[in-house]
Amino acid sequence: MNHNTPITPRPRPLSATTGLTQRLASTGQLRAMGVPAAEVAGRAAAGGDWQQLLPGVFLLHPSAPTGDDRLRAALLYARRDGEAPLCGPGAMLTGLAALALHGFSSAPAPAAAERIDVLVGRTRRLRSTGFVRVVRAPESPEPVELDGLPVAPVARAVVDAVSGLHDAEAVRRLLTEAVRGGHCEPPALVRELSRARLLTRPHVVDVVDSLLTEGRALSEERLYEMVRDFALPDPVWNVDLRLPGGPHLGGVDAYWPDQAVAVELDTRAPRQDEDALWSEYTRKREHLERLGITVVHLTPRKLREAMEQQATVVRTALMAASERQPAAYVVVLPR
Repeated sequence: MNHNTPITPRPRPLSATTGLTQRLASTGQLRAMGVPAAEVAGRAAAGGDWQQLLPGVFLLHPSAPTGDDRLRAALLYARRDGEAPLCGPGAMLTGLAALALHGFSSAPAPAAAERIDVLVGRTRRLRSTGFVRVVRAPESPEPVELDGLPVAPVARAVVDAVSGLHDAEAVRRLLTEAVRGGHCEPPALVRELSRARLLTRPHVVDVVDSLLTEGRALSEERLYEMVRDFALPDPVWNVDLRLPGGPHLGGVDAYWPDQAVAVELDTRAPRQDEDALWSEYTRKREHLERLGITVVHLTPRKLREAMEQQATVVRTALMAASERQPAAYVVVLPR
């Protein structure tokens, strides 16, 4: 080098020229800020101070990407132009990455995950690439915002994770944590599994059946707890109701004979026959109410999240019994 050799200046940090302080940027964002394509290519080349994580998505630092970097990069890639706000309408995280944000211990941390699933509309022309797997849906659920990122609800995220897993034990861990961890109710999970046509897989069905049984038992325990903790009169538990010498009216989870009030836990397992199941519930309820029996339906979710409110509903029904016409006499039998 001599005094006539031109000196090529080191590229200044992007923040010095654009005011951008974020760690990630898309091609569209960089273009909008006036960064020449040649500079982008040079800084993302081997030995440069940027890294291209995905097509059109750059990490503006030479350090290894963090888990948060990978999540945000996946969303930037899945945006139509890479410029829409990450929590605006459009793609959302789903699968194992979403479950990690929901707090699942059985989901790997985003930094260690082999892939990150993003949920997009069915008509999007977008390919899976690198560590991103594109999941399409005819109808996207309403996302929840976690750590400033749009994330699919638990039931949908579980189903998208299960659809990409073939390890029966990993599937069991995810489904079990979803229910036992209180992240979602078994019926909601089964509804999503049915919609995704995953209930044809034997290792999925086996877990679901055991979880439905377990979920039912847990809901019954909460019902006992509600009666005890909120000082409701003791009912008779798990009984069948019949007309004297007549037909079977159906089973109920709790019944107060003196007040003719019944409580039924709505723990249906919605599958292909969901409409038929609901029609059966409706017919039984209407039949009992024609006989003067008040039927209170409680869902597992309401018992878990608003037990005091549900106790008030039952207490109100019991207190109103004196103002109603006497109910028909029914025979109460153990179920």
